[in-house]
Amino acid sequence: MALRAWRKLSEKIVLQNPWWTYRRDEVTLPDGAGGEYHYVHTPGSAMVIPRLDDGRLLMVKQYRYLAARESIEFPCGSVKPPASSEETARVELQEETGYKASSLTFAGEFNPYNGVTDEMCRVYFAEGLSFVGARPDETEEFELIKVTPGQIDDEIRNGTLWDGMSIAAWCIARGRGIV
Repeated sequence: MALRAWRKLSEKIVLQNPWWTYRRDEVTLPDGAGGEYHYVHTPGSAMVIPRLDDGRLLMVKQYRYLAARESIEFPCGSVKPPASSEETARVELQEETGYKASSLTFAGEFNPYNGVTDEMCRVYFAEGLSFVGARPDETEEFELIKVTPGQIDDEIRNGTLWDGMSIAAWCIARGRGIV
């Protein structure tokens, strides 16, 4: 059975900053009632699962302000138009890990929080890595971590790897047989 769609009547920007836009839509619900829907709009993000020639994967550890703790993650960043998702993936890979990829393959996409944001994160698999030096943004600090696929599975199970976007990307990669 197909579910009935909501109908957007209008859209208002409530707040905007360089990373996202907070919007409020006036909608008509399937039963005909009116309502509001508040959400965060972004141009999307790109995440990279980089694999070294020896089979280990590159991840980064960084401090996450909202959680007030360190997080282990795959390199990722917001798409900044006019850049494409693939261009963003390449930039984030180098900024965060110091590596460039000779091969970047689209693996899949997901929405990190579909009740709150319209963001779509595109996941790429990177191979043919060569070290060229990291160039993090001024607000970023990273520790490079080299892990095996089994270590990632273990860190998800024991809660050491708790970043939802990295876990989702890992599920996509595992499901497609990429890793």
